[in-house]
Amino acid sequence: MRRLFRKIGNLANDENFMHLIENIEVLVAKVLSLAMVVVIIAAIFDLGFYLINQLFTSPYGKFHQVLFTIFGLFLNILIALEILENITAYLRKHVVHVELVIVTSLIAVARKIIILDLEKVTGVTIIGLAVAVLSLSIAYWIIRNSNVKH
Repeated sequence: MRRLFRKIGNLANDENFMHLIENIEVLVAKVLSLAMVVVIIAAIFDLGFYLINQLFTSPYGKFHQVLFTIFGLFLNILIALEILENITAYLRKHVVHVELVIVTSLIAVARKIIILDLEKVTGVTIIGLAVAVLSLSIAYWIIRNSNVKH
C-alpha cells in the first residue's frame, strides 16, 4: 500500500507527470493513426465499388455528372492521407507541423470548390471559399519562407 502511495506521489513530480502525459499523447496518436488507416482502406473500397458501379450503370452522356462525386471521393482519400501524415509526423517528432495542417486545409477547401454545384450556392459562399483559399495560401507561403530561412 505504501508503495502505491509512493508511486502516486512520484507522479506528482512535474517531470514524471509530463512523462506520463507524453506517453498518453503517443498512445492516442497511435490509436488515431490505426483508425485513420481503417478509414482510408474503407474509403478506397467505397471509391472502387462506386467507380465500378457507375462505369457500368451510368447512361450514355450522363457520366460527367458522376465525375464530380468521383473527384470528391478521390480527394476525401487524399485528405485522409494528409491527416495520417500529420499524425505520423507528430509521432516522429512530437510536434504538430503547421505546414502540413495548412496543406491539408488547402486540399479540403479545394475539394469543396471542385465538387461545388454553382447552381445551388450563393455568391457569399463563393467569396468565403475564395477568402479561405487566399488566407491559407498566404499562411502557407509565410510558413514555407520562414522554414527556408532557418
